[in-house]
Amino acid sequence: MTETMTDLNARTSELDRGHVFHSWSAQGSLSLLPIAGGRGTEVWDHAGKTYLDFSSQLVNVNIGHQHPAVVQAIQEQAATLATIGPATANLTRGVAAQRIAARAPEGFDKVFFTNGGADANENAIRMARLHTGRDKVLSTYRSYHGNTGGAIVATGDWRRMPNEYARGHVHFFGPYLYRSEFWATSPEEECERALHHLRRVIEAEGPDTVAAILLESIPGTAGIMIPPPGYLSGVREIADRFGIVLVLDEVMAGFGRAGEWFAFDAHDVTPDLITFAKGVNSGYVPVGGVIINDAIARTFDERVFPGGLTYSGHPLAAASIVASIDAMESEGIVAHAKEIGADVIGPGLAELADKHPVIGEVRGTGVFWALELVADRTTREPLSAALMGKAKAELVGRGVLPFTADNRIHVVPPCVVTADEVAQAMTAYDEVLTILDRSVVE
Repeated sequence: MTETMTDLNARTSELDRGHVFHSWSAQGSLSLLPIAGGRGTEVWDHAGKTYLDFSSQLVNVNIGHQHPAVVQAIQEQAATLATIGPATANLTRGVAAQRIAARAPEGFDKVFFTNGGADANENAIRMARLHTGRDKVLSTYRSYHGNTGGAIVATGDWRRMPNEYARGHVHFFGPYLYRSEFWATSPEEECERALHHLRRVIEAEGPDTVAAILLESIPGTAGIMIPPPGYLSGVREIADRFGIVLVLDEVMAGFGRAGEWFAFDAHDVTPDLITFAKGVNSGYVPVGGVIINDAIARTFDERVFPGGLTYSGHPLAAASIVASIDAMESEGIVAHAKEIGADVIGPGLAELADKHPVIGEVRGTGVFWALELVADRTTREPLSAALMGKAKAELVGRGVLPFTADNRIHVVPPCVVTADEVAQAMTAYDEVLTILDRSVVE
């Protein structure tokens, strides 16, 4: 008997429930959407039902699904050399590192490849500790840096708490004017007070014990909180004053997501180490890495770097990086992300905020936006988890795959999204926000 497309959806779901153990989930109640294919900003199930992917999966499919140049590069590399160990010189790996370094600030010539963003942050921490001879790593409470031993403890949210096995991690509050920890009423006050807070934490911990400050250039999963003008450069000054390595985590914000090659490009700051993953090849093959400034790289000229991974600089991943960066350059994808954010997404979300009282704040840049939803604009009480679940289900029902976190809808389509696709998503957001408005009043 021939299996129908509907049957394939059912079999996919049955196999998933029966055999796949999912991250960050209680397994018993999961019922996940089956996805069979995709192209550009759309994905579809086996029965042909299409969805606008305004999640970019985990905010990583920057170049869109199934970009033909990237797919072709992976296929050609697989036919040439499917894998090779890291203790070899490989042309594709070298070209990928060169392409990445060319987009970094001057004085960043070396790239250490990892399997993803979490182990990129792990190895940046390792480099900072060995370079400085110090131990402590400072990161913010509102952050996510990955789910490996040190990266998850550097993370600030609830996922850290069941996993606190790594040593030497200290947290502090970063700027977040909408819910200021510093009683600030302006971006200038928030910046000044947040920097004062960071400096005092370092002084209280002992500057000579602090190896690194690890920050997302723009905190992503924590809420897409654009740092106020002067904050990142102020952190740079504090790090310099105390001889601390500044690590900027560009895993989510980098490679077009914020409308720049690196999000920190818009903030007049140069870090010491840059971590990346996700958008560097849109997640087509697992990869991440650390871009290392020359001073830290020289630390290991005559000293063994005690870190490595079997798949570091995997040739399929390297080929996908080269093709992705080349396509982003030749097709103007980063500039497009910046433009559509400024001209279409930002104004569209602002209109929704004017219309819907359930929206407390809109913030973002490029194709990296958040709607913070509240039960009451005056008290800023977060919208309940039940209503957030309803919002997610209603959006999926309207053919939009959303990214939701806590009381927020993150509007994070691929960098190649068109104005017409944004308009289609805005209609769905408008309808669902109307339902939420009524639910809050009731």
